Amino acid sequence: MSFPSILRLFPGGKWKYFQVSMCPSLYQPLLSCCQRKPIAAVKKTDFVSVTSEENLKDTGKSLESLYSSEEKSSILQVLNTASVNELAAFTFLRGRKSVNIVKHREKHGPFQDLESLMEVPLFQYKTTVKVCDSILQPVLETKKKRKRTPENWSLGKVIKPRIDKKKLKAANSIVSIVFGKEKIAWTHLDSKLMVLGWQQGNNFKLMKETSVPSAYLETISSVVSEIPAADFYILEKRTFSLQQTALFSVALHFHIVEAMLYSLLNKTFAQDGHHRVLSMSRNVVGKHFDLMLGNMRTSGMAVVQQFLSDSTLKAESRVSFPPESVVRYRSMMETDGRERKEELWDSLLQAVAFYELLVFSPHS
Repeated sequence: MSFPSILRLFPGGKWKYFQVSMCPSLYQPLLSCCQRKPIAAVKKTDFVSVTSEENLKDTGKSLESLYSSEEKSSILQVLNTASVNELAAFTFLRGRKSVNIVKHREKHGPFQDLESLMEVPLFQYKTTVKVCDSILQPVLETKKKRKRTPENWSLGKVIKPRIDKKKLKAANSIVSIVFGKEKIAWTHLDSKLMVLGWQQGNNFKLMKETSVPSAYLETISSVVSEIPAADFYILEKRTFSLQQTALFSVALHFHIVEAMLYSLLNKTFAQDGHHRVLSMSRNVVGKHFDLMLGNMRTSGMAVVQQFLSDSTLKAESRVSFPPESVVRYRSMMETDGRERKEELWDSLLQAVAFYELLVFSPHS
């Protein structure tokens, strides 16, 4: 340290240098004292334990007491069904937090209560409260907004590539296809909303294998060989944020599968130049069935269960199922909570939304 400068603490809490024109002997003892007594480093364990105690002391309330049963149900539904990308859409779940939630869910099963969220790395009391509040906020905003009417939909935002509306309205049947990282499902639906076929394919775990073109081609070709003929094939269109670099491999997987399905199902495109394979916005379908929480889509299982129930109990139901297939379809809906079959019911919802938004609606 050069003389005559000395470090002094001002009332504002900031350290500054000031010049001293006095004899150096007046401040030499002070410098020697500071040099002989260095400040001990703070232990990481001490910091964490103090923070945790303060978090709990500040509130004095359990997480369960902060929310109503309806709010807790909404929060848990998001935590137990949302993907990493969907969780990252919430302000306080960006980065490692969303990844940690999915990893914890895969290892220990779905969250049973809000308190168990604090078992996830990076989640302390205050953080967990902020996360729960951020999940509920889009719900409150959605309830305040008017539900979008069909006339507000733009055909280009619902389905791509663009296609003549007359061709859409002339479709006697379609096959709706939804695929994820490990599963693929499809629904064959006719213009009377009768389910002609509905199933989920097996052996679709391409991301766990070496992602080479030959492996994709072999698997997708096998799937396509089982898909029935229809006027159109509707693929679910997902969007991925370019900022989520950790999801690059997932996004690449979706694009490869989508491209191969386009190629293998669009067999007559070279002959007549008409598209048979179309992509439908996932969020548009979610909004049609009121499944959106902000920018995230929740599970459609309850809606599909209602379709099945109404088909057997009502003379005129929204969706019809062949009587001989109802029992089998009900068994397909069964889940133990760990094995979600989102692709299965999403394929049915997408097929119904296609007809209701693009064919039946007078505004389409």
